[in-house]
Amino acid sequence: MQTSQKENWWLVAAVILLAIAPLIFVRGEYGGADGEAQEAIAEIQPNYQPWFNPILELPSQEIESLLFVSQGAIAAGTLGYIIGLYKGRTEKANQKANQKANQKD
Repeated sequence: MQTSQKENWWLVAAVILLAIAPLIFVRGEYGGADGEAQEAIAEIQPNYQPWFNPILELPSQEIESLLFVSQGAIAAGTLGYIIGLYKGRTEKANQKANQKANQKD
């Protein structure tokens, strides 16, 4: 096996380990920062009134999670597309440069 393939497998194993480790070692509930922020504000300033109200009240926490994950998936897809687009353009430019260099020879 080539060195780069070994490195890739080690990287994949490290990513899997990093994804699984919190599930094994972290005990307790997973919570978002919104709830903690509300508690901190209530302690510091009990009379605080929010400046804005939510535009849309979602019926359940699951739908809120679905929208959050969907946003992340759309962003990841867009970012992957842009990276692939620029990589493809670079490779195409390199191929053209190689063809011109070969024609001169």
